Amino acid sequence: MEMRPLGSTGLVVSVIGLGTVKLGRDQGVKYPGGTRIPTDDEARSLIKSAADLGITLIDTAPAYGTSEARLGAMLAGQRERWTIVTKVGEEFEGGVSRFDFSAAAVRASVERSLARLRTDRVECVLIHSDGVIENSPGFDETIDELEKLKARGLIRSFGASTKSVSGGLRSLDRCDVVMVTLNLAAKDDLQVIAEAKKRNKGVLIKKALASGHAAVGGAGAGAAGFGPDPVVASLRFAIGTPGVSSVIVGTTSPVHLAENCRDIGGE
Repeated sequence: MEMRPLGSTGLVVSVIGLGTVKLGRDQGVKYPGGTRIPTDDEARSLIKSAADLGITLIDTAPAYGTSEARLGAMLAGQRERWTIVTKVGEEFEGGVSRFDFSAAAVRASVERSLARLRTDRVECVLIHSDGVIENSPGFDETIDELEKLKARGLIRSFGASTKSVSGGLRSLDRCDVVMVTLNLAAKDDLQVIAEAKKRNKGVLIKKALASGHAAVGGAGAGAAGFGPDPVVASLRFAIGTPGVSSVIVGTTSPVHLAENCRDIGGE
């Protein structure tokens, strides 16, 4: 597994990261056919497979249901080998998202994440943007609190998972890391990635497989620019984009995860 620096954070991460929304949430997901929350044995098998493949980065969030708490139990005894990325700002309850980016909410969210993950720090915390906060005055208040948490040693770096080019570019002014969308049918954030590279900021990619739709294949995927082998094309495009640190792949299947790693020249 290729390893890359996460900007200037001092962290080095695997070029493929494991996304864990499917470990804890089965409502409001965008994957074809929905998802089923895996059993504990299935989840442990996935984590073991990720480790065996050389993956070191795990992406989670409070909005991913029970994902953080399950990871806390499963990573016990192996915490040091993982780079954990979690988020603040979004909660998902009763099938509905609600957002709170205030300093108090951010602080409480990080402290709760640490308890759920059974750790004394996380390597990166991202603002889980609703598409509005990243372009609003309140964004700076959220970042101010993340800076305080970083100074306390509770988080090593912070950034934002954004939904607009303007929000991504704004994030680069104060954040260590940005998470943006990139696939063959969604290239707007290429300018954010290019600017991040200039500033030596970490770049995490979400939706490289278009929330699973690239993997469906067929005429629709081809029309969207994914081609006859959409997973390979999309992963190689994202990973091959200069400035990208890691591409987050969400799955509950050890087989699919291994295939994704082989697609980009891993094991």
